[in-house]
Parts: sequence; C-alpha cells; structure tokens
Amino acid sequence: MKTPFAASDARSRRRLIALLAALVAVVVLAGVGVYGLLTGPPPTSDRGADDEGGTSPGPVVTTPGEPTPTGIPSLSALPEVEASDNPETFARNVATALFAWDTASGLMPLDYSSVVLAVGDPSGAEQAGLASDVAAYLPTRDAWVELRQYATAQHLTIDNTFVPDAWETAVEQAQPGQLAEGTVAYTIEGTRHRTGVWNDEQMTSEHPVAFTVFIVCGPTYDTCHLLRLSQLDNPLR
Repeated sequence: MKTPFAASDARSRRRLIALLAALVAVVVLAGVGVYGLLTGPPPTSDRGADDEGGTSPGPVVTTPGEPTPTGIPSLSALPEVEASDNPETFARNVATALFAWDTASGLMPLDYSSVVLAVGDPSGAEQAGLASDVAAYLPTRDAWVELRQYATAQHLTIDNTFVPDAWETAVEQAQPGQLAEGTVAYTIEGTRHRTGVWNDEQMTSEHPVAFTVFIVCGPTYDTCHLLRLSQLDNPLR
C-alpha cells in the first residue's frame, strides 16, 4: 500500500500507517458455516409504505453532517441501506453502507453500525451475532479517535457479486424447514478506498476485500433483511 504524503514527523507517520494496516486485518469472529440460520425466522409480513422493492442501489452519503444546536452531530451524515425485495440488490446495498464511514462527521462507530443493524432480521434471532459481525468491520473507538486527526474516510466499490457454491451445497444438505424460505448468501468482491489528510496533503489507499452477506427475503418477508456477515476476507466460495 502506497500512501502519497510527505512526512516531517517520522514517528507519527509510522503510527498512521500502522493504524491503516491494522484496520485491514481486524478479524475477531469464528469461521463462517451457516451460523444460527438453521432455525430460521418466523414468517412475517413487514412491507411498509416506503418499501421500494427491486430498486437499484442508491448512493451512500458520507458528507460530514452539520452540528445541531445542541452540539450533537447530524445523523444526515450517516449512510443508508436502501430497502429492496431483490436479494442481490439488497446485498449490494448492505455492502456499500457497511464500508461507508467518515471520522470527520463527528459520529462514532456505533452510529454507523446502527445503520446496518436497522435492517437486521425482525425476529431478532441473529441480532446479537450480527452486532458482533458489524463491529468487526469498523475501527475500534480508540482507532477511530486516532484516525479522526487525519479526517480519514472510507467507501467501497463493488466489482463482483455472486451466490457461492458453498452456500448452494449447504442449502442442498439442509433438512426441510431448517432454513427460512428466501434465505440466501451473496459473496461480495470489491475495493475498499480510504482517504485522509496528512500535513495538508491528501492521502489515499486501496485494498481488495471479499466477504459474504447472509440475507432473508421473500416469501418469508416482503422485503429483504440482513442475517449475518462472514469474516472480512474470509468469504464463502
């Protein structure tokens, strides 16, 4: 990884590079498998007036929000997981929002994780596991505070999306009723982009990433919901 910025303070420069490198390797979860998906959520209809099923992924806003009169950062800086009843579209929407954050927004990692958790399975069966999954994709609070000094921001470009053969095998071997109808896994391959400012100069980094998104759609639900995430860079193939 090359970072085009001039360093007048070698120690601080090394620390910044170490932080960026460490965040690439943050992996704290167990192996993938099918998690707790074998029980499956109960059938529920949850289509609302604002559901826009089948739409293409929308843009993710990462512009820093303006402070409110009380000094609390504006939630308008947060990305959004656009609803969809199309499994692949929804998987791409989740992936885009998952990697979209900006330390200069005044928000913290928990604010960004709440965006992804908001589209979790309504049954709550996988919510605790999903919270751990999402946390592994975000910087820790201490790393976030450090990165904020450099106005570090991140976004994802998606290169490939596919249902992995390993998932198809798991579905074939599952007993009737073990998986909720409409449960599917998509492996996402793309590039994670980071930007920041060092000594008034813009710095950038790019890193290939791959991961698997486990979701449940129709007929169990009228719109798709997120169940779990694989380890970063340890997807189903």
